Amino acid sequence: MTHSFDKDYWEQHWHEAPETAPAAPAETPPNPYVQRIARDLSPGTALDAGCGTGTEALELAAHGWDVTGADLSSTALETAARQAAKRELPGSVIWIEADLVSWEPGRRFDLVMTNYAHPAMPQLAFYQRIMDWVAPGGTLLIVGHAHDPAAMTTHGHHPPNEATVTAEDVAALLDPAEWTITIADRQSRTLTAPDGQTVTLPDVVVQASRRN
Repeated sequence: MTHSFDKDYWEQHWHEAPETAPAAPAETPPNPYVQRIARDLSPGTALDAGCGTGTEALELAAHGWDVTGADLSSTALETAARQAAKRELPGSVIWIEADLVSWEPGRRFDLVMTNYAHPAMPQLAFYQRIMDWVAPGGTLLIVGHAHDPAAMTTHGHHPPNEATVTAEDVAALLDPAEWTITIADRQSRTLTAPDGQTVTLPDVVVQASRRN
């Protein structure tokens, strides 16, 4: 099945997601890769490209970052805003409804990250696009889905093929003259899905710093 990843697709996705229900359970914890970034880097400006319900953006803001969260789905952003209103944040966060295929932020950021985002364009082309928004000396963090048929067979949790990548393919986009790659590999993490199942997610994680 081919997925369009257009606005209608994402509005339906988030309308049906447990995270956006008015009586949603406790917030989903941020992924460990963003937790590490928040712990290890000095706060600055950040862009979360395809921020969804804002979990990772809020993790950064809780550590003093000034974050812009951009997403195509108004449903997801409404949930993000509700979650932000419940918290006292040392940093700040603003939410922008934007189509990342065409949107231009008009500035660069100390950190640009994307976590499992899939716009209506080829996945690697999307990653290459957001790389341009990293300021000199800044950091890029890409967290994507790795193809894993076993995950689909065991749990039914499996992204469509057009949304999966390899660390090698992502790393190949980064010109060594311009970027220093600190992480480029496949990692796994385990979490509890909304239905109570324990799910192991195979992730592609690429982190790089832009040379001054």
